[in-house]
Amino acid sequence: MKNYSWFIFGVFVLSSSILFAQPDSLYFQKKKNEPVKLGWRTIKEVGLNLNQVSFTNWNSGGTNSISGIITGKAEAKYKQEKWYWNSNFNIRYGLNKQEELNIRKTEDVIEVISNVGLEKDPKSNWFYSAKFSFNSQLANGYNYPNRDEPISQFLAPGYMFFGAGMEYGRFIERLSFYASPFTLKTTFVLDNDLANRGAFGVDPAIYDLEGNMLREGKKVRQELGILLTNKFEEELFENIKVSSLLRLYTDYINSFGNIDIEWELNLDMKVNKFVKATLGSHLRYDDDIKVEVEINELTNEESVIVGPKLQWKQILGVGVVVDLDHIIKSNSSS
Repeated sequence: MKNYSWFIFGVFVLSSSILFAQPDSLYFQKKKNEPVKLGWRTIKEVGLNLNQVSFTNWNSGGTNSISGIITGKAEAKYKQEKWYWNSNFNIRYGLNKQEELNIRKTEDVIEVISNVGLEKDPKSNWFYSAKFSFNSQLANGYNYPNRDEPISQFLAPGYMFFGAGMEYGRFIERLSFYASPFTLKTTFVLDNDLANRGAFGVDPAIYDLEGNMLREGKKVRQELGILLTNKFEEELFENIKVSSLLRLYTDYINSFGNIDIEWELNLDMKVNKFVKATLGSHLRYDDDIKVEVEINELTNEESVIVGPKLQWKQILGVGVVVDLDHIIKSNSSS
């Protein structure tokens, strides 16, 4: 995966160099005369996306199904002349039911991101910045149809990043580039079975030749490395908003040069103040996450752990979104 990692890293460096060298061109040329908005800005939203398919005497065949995703989003952004503080909380949970099959999980995310920055020279657009992020899931995950042995749980895994560095961005809440040479990455696997198996990169349990456990698997793994991020948010057209968050991380000691990739790209299309369509893509590569492959696909008798692979998730949904801030303001004014 090194080839893909270094290619994406090269694209990140090239785009950053172009923007830094020409701050009055490209994106900034369009925005340079726009005043920076100061003070607090908050967003609180809850939503529900539903998808249902039903067949009756349909000659092409098909399976009746219904699925839904519940979402929650909260943002708090504060901006002053020389410093800012942005925080985000996201939660998503989705289920799918097909006839003759049990309910299956399709989406499960809980995420907190917070960063603060101080600008010493207002003409430079450079900020001294510190970032914190945490993400995990709510419910057990399974390799369906096997429901007896979960492959993930709440805080198994859980990921926490904390680091300090420099961030560049004139309109930093919409477009920014962040580089931290010292970022601590902590991986939590707070489940005994998964920790003993060495899931998600933690040290596995040690056994003797007779199968007796000599040492339990470790539940925490810590790394110190370099973190690069790029964040972009913009309204392309009226009621059509795109957002992108790219994170690149490599550890100094264990696997320097193997770059972990996390790239989320979302397109939100607002039909009206209650209905919204979302098209999302989530690309992930983590060198510590190994993949199990069945040796005999017919009998599923034995599996072998192979190297990490590129992961990709795509989401398309249409649903109802409620702006809680708007409701609160309406009730307070009436």
